[in-house]
Amino acid sequence: MIRQLFLILVCLALGEMVVYFTGIKIPSSIIGMLLLTAGLHFKIIKLKWIQGIADFLLDNMVFFFIPPGIAIMCYLDLISKEWIPILASVIGSTVLVLISTSFTHQVLRKTRSKKPNTDKK
Repeated sequence: MIRQLFLILVCLALGEMVVYFTGIKIPSSIIGMLLLTAGLHFKIIKLKWIQGIADFLLDNMVFFFIPPGIAIMCYLDLISKEWIPILASVIGSTVLVLISTSFTHQVLRKTRSKKPNTDKK
């Protein structure tokens, strides 16, 4: 389990290095997850190497949301004053994500349907 956690932390550290040396404005944790995903996709990292710690983290994910939930409670007075802009931004961003996702899906379906099907025997 320690080796599995170490492997995930190495990906996080590599993400930190990428952000530090490039100055890119993407969170290092996102870069680390992308590096881990790329490592899994290209078979550099085997799934069985991180399966145990990944299952543990997923099973206990609810505990990672408790501190942010409590932090939100500290700002309830501000949220109660500014609930209209917050609600508008949540609804607006949700609509934009739905539109962009549906557009991307349609474009990908059209490009895939134009390709000849080579899977037939």
